[in-house]
Amino acid sequence: MTFDYEAIVAALPYLGQGMVFTLQLTLVAFAGGLVIGTAMAVVRHIEVPVLSKIIWAYVTVMRSIPLIMVLFWFFFLVPVALRTLSPNGMSVSVSPQLTAFVTYTLFEAAYFCEIIRSGLLAVPRGQFEGAKALGLSTWQTFSLIIVPQAVKAVVPIMVTQAVILFQDTSLVYVLSLTDFVGAASKIAQRDGKLVEFYTFAAVVYFVVCSMVAELSDYLRHRRQTTSAMRVPSGEAVKATA
Repeated sequence: MTFDYEAIVAALPYLGQGMVFTLQLTLVAFAGGLVIGTAMAVVRHIEVPVLSKIIWAYVTVMRSIPLIMVLFWFFFLVPVALRTLSPNGMSVSVSPQLTAFVTYTLFEAAYFCEIIRSGLLAVPRGQFEGAKALGLSTWQTFSLIIVPQAVKAVVPIMVTQAVILFQDTSLVYVLSLTDFVGAASKIAQRDGKLVEFYTFAAVVYFVVCSMVAELSDYLRHRRQTTSAMRVPSGEAVKATA
């Protein structure tokens, strides 16, 4: 059996469209999940009454069920809920694209909440005390001093989570959306080139994920090296002020 490279080359434009959607979904879910997750992590860290408990329940639920179930729930149950809340009972549809972007963002937010919260716990207590001594408000303390340090501390973990997110985008096939894997699968079945296209998709994922994994290792090593030469926590607050 010969490997048909020409079939892959001919399909590159369509595969490229699938990869564009995969990257768009990854970037939007990563950015949105990071922002929402950071906000939830701060609320849990300062233990806001009631709200922190709600966030704890949300994070626990999201981290306890498969992403594919969340996709199904949003796609099928949200229209039912919207129809129930509608005054005239009109049916409301949710597009597969909207389902994918919203679901992935909310799902990633739960994971980023715990990632950032671990970073917040790693920030020395002296940073909080120094900010309080400088008369900074709670918002200024977290936005200018605490959160930047927390994010910096967990960058390697965030990179790893980005790799997992990039791989998980292939689940959009349940919504009949065409990502990179979906594009490869459709052409493979159409042309009877299963070995060629599935091998090509695996190689692309291997190359991309390996490069990002190397970046994660580099950032982790750099973080460890920097920590060994870190200045006292009090000086860091003074420098920030």
